[in-house]
Amino acid sequence: MVQKYQSPVRVYKHPFELIMAAYERRFPTCPLIPMFVASDTVNEFKSENGAIHVIERRCKLDIDAPRLLKKIAGVDYVYFVQKNSLNRQDRTLHIEAYNETFSNRVIINEHCCYTVHPDNEDWTCFEQSASLDIKSFFGFESTVEKIAMKQYTSNIKKGKEIIEYYLKQMEEEGMTFVPRWTPPVTYKLENSTSRIARPVSPAVNIPDAVTKEGLNNKEVLNTSSSPSEPTAGTPDDKLDADYIKRYLGDLTPLQESCLIRLRQWLQETHKGKIPKDEHILRFLRARDFNIDKAREILCQSLTWRKQHQVDYILETWNPPQVLQDYYAGGWHHHDKDGRPLYVLRLGQMDTKGLVRALGEEALLRYVLSINEEGLRRCEENTKVFGRPISSWTCLVDLEGLNMRHLWRPGVKALLRIIEVVEANYPETLGRLLILRAPRVFPVLWTLVSPFIDDNTRKKFLIYAGNDYQGPGGLLDYIDKEIIPDFLSGECMCDVPEGGLVPKSLYRTAEELENEDLKLWTETIYQSASVFKGAPHEIFIQIVDASSVITWDFDVCKGDVVFNIYHSKRVPQPPKKDSLGTHSITSPGGNNVQLIDKVWQLGRDYSMVESPLICKEGESVQGSHVTRWPGFYILQWKFHSMPACATTNLPRVDDVLASLQVSSHKCKVMYYTEVLGSEDFRGSMTSLESSHSGFSQLSAATTSSSHSHSSSMISRWRFC
Repeated sequence: MVQKYQSPVRVYKHPFELIMAAYERRFPTCPLIPMFVASDTVNEFKSENGAIHVIERRCKLDIDAPRLLKKIAGVDYVYFVQKNSLNRQDRTLHIEAYNETFSNRVIINEHCCYTVHPDNEDWTCFEQSASLDIKSFFGFESTVEKIAMKQYTSNIKKGKEIIEYYLKQMEEEGMTFVPRWTPPVTYKLENSTSRIARPVSPAVNIPDAVTKEGLNNKEVLNTSSSPSEPTAGTPDDKLDADYIKRYLGDLTPLQESCLIRLRQWLQETHKGKIPKDEHILRFLRARDFNIDKAREILCQSLTWRKQHQVDYILETWNPPQVLQDYYAGGWHHHDKDGRPLYVLRLGQMDTKGLVRALGEEALLRYVLSINEEGLRRCEENTKVFGRPISSWTCLVDLEGLNMRHLWRPGVKALLRIIEVVEANYPETLGRLLILRAPRVFPVLWTLVSPFIDDNTRKKFLIYAGNDYQGPGGLLDYIDKEIIPDFLSGECMCDVPEGGLVPKSLYRTAEELENEDLKLWTETIYQSASVFKGAPHEIFIQIVDASSVITWDFDVCKGDVVFNIYHSKRVPQPPKKDSLGTHSITSPGGNNVQLIDKVWQLGRDYSMVESPLICKEGESVQGSHVTRWPGFYILQWKFHSMPACATTNLPRVDDVLASLQVSSHKCKVMYYTEVLGSEDFRGSMTSLESSHSGFSQLSAATTSSSHSHSSSMISRWRFC
């Protein structure tokens, strides 16, 4: 594999001629480069007017390699050929170098260039590129590649230091100016009178940007006499080393090269909007500066952003009022490192209510808008604090976290959001401070952590109880003056307090499916209608015994009876006949019946759980550990009001309830999932050890020595 390197533009704030004088002091040998033992001039050419000077040298290098490798290779030194082409008139120096030793096994090419800065003729720019291709090397190809890259990066770091060293040496010698090249003086006889021709001043190269602005020559010369910082970072510019250090941070030479090459590739191939340099750098860091891997995920992200217009989400999308009122999160000043600080009171947030009222779509959009705002704040803080800031800090308060937050569809929606954020906003989280973690937190962490990148997980700091107030706690990362008041701080925090989302704001699956732009296509819930005499049924095939069937459903309308059956026979899929006896579709949901009317309970199928009566407005969660493989049927059945035991007349409550259920119709929204028993039992142990006011063990749970089936049902009602 060919290894390539491309340097940023390094700027010396000295004239070209002075830099050339410093550069020449590196030969024939340089004590600042120990591996550079000696150099001999092989060929040399000078033009008559002195403007062109080409010199070719054979350089002797002592590579820092294991002695055994040198012995196997049969050499102590490595020789390179370097050709320098200096054009004093154009003020350029081009350097070409290649290896002479092992040229049939290893191919090394390098090209360097010194030029005048396009915006300031008293400054000098330097660029460097190289390639390494190891064909074969006695079976040590990988070792040689590592040695070569190590040596090369080491010399790159020293390059600018060496020039600056000789500049300082020249200054101590009193040499601070080298005149520009001018054509030689010529004499011409004219009318028997000799006249000396004055030297012609070299032409001034006016940048295109200057001519477009309509500046005259005088203005151009004035700009050169008063140096200003070079601008960089726009798509058409080359990256400046000073710009990288100021806005992107300290990068190694190879990291700089990866950034420049990936950026250049985007400019040449990508037709859409080119991401900012700091965003490209995030993708490189996420893949340890592997260009191919970073390019792959970056292109996927750019396609995703374009498809869903994410670049315009802050300007075009307004969060629903429900989010503004009940999403307990918001931006709050910055941490001690200057990173924007986002506060999330997760323990006070009704995650299920938000999902049910808004759907995963709106929640994802809101999280994306938070991330886009975070990118914008990072740019602002970079300017304010005068140093690169590319990530933010998140403070998560878990006070109030309980079993309600472990609602599986909500956790699943959270995992999807994490997946989208990890794929499109890598390396944006600088630090995550988790405070007041309760006993139930390990369960949530077990579910979520596998979906979080290893590099991101290393940034998590978790504090239980009031540990965050002690040494190594919050004060190490956030100034005392901005610690939120709900954490016993002095600063008022404008983050909403959250709370339960009113059930009147809940929407059906059909309503949520009508969202205009989908960031993912699948939905968690399915809706179904239950009629008197026509229950709704679904079947789940179990291959491995002791699997766990989990469910979560809401009774949106009417009362239902929930049953679970087992059958060895395959339930027949519903047939869509003309009378619609097996499948009924309605605007409010579908109705499917799987248990054939000729089946007999006890012979063709059996009940594995006691019936559970669920009232309108209840949310029910539960699980069933299966004993046998086969087909399990979950059934929601219309619940008829029982007559009073002492009279045939119905009770008043029964009559009122029956009036509320029009046309003997009920409606449920449900979600099911099958889990492996080992993972589930571990989670159940943790759940049972926790206390929650929102859930309790249902009396319908059955457990006996004759059955391996068990279930835990938690349910709650909202006022």
